[in-house]
Amino acid sequence: MLKNDSLQWAGVVFVIAGHLLNAMGNMDPYNIIAFTFGTIFFLIWALRVRNSPQILVNVVSIAICASGLFRAAT
Repeated sequence: MLKNDSLQWAGVVFVIAGHLLNAMGNMDPYNIIAFTFGTIFFLIWALRVRNSPQILVNVVSIAICASGLFRAAT
């Protein structure tokens, strides 16, 4: 089982990767996938520590990522 610190650091790595891919130009869907993984790790962490504002931010972020992945696939 991943520890809380490990979950947060995994989220950090994927969110930074998403931003780096965004900076490189049109990198859909890879940037969206990176953000999705980062958001999932942060959501798991937020659920474990019962951080309600962070849970909401991550749920909304996952919905936005899903929308972006759908747009990139079509």
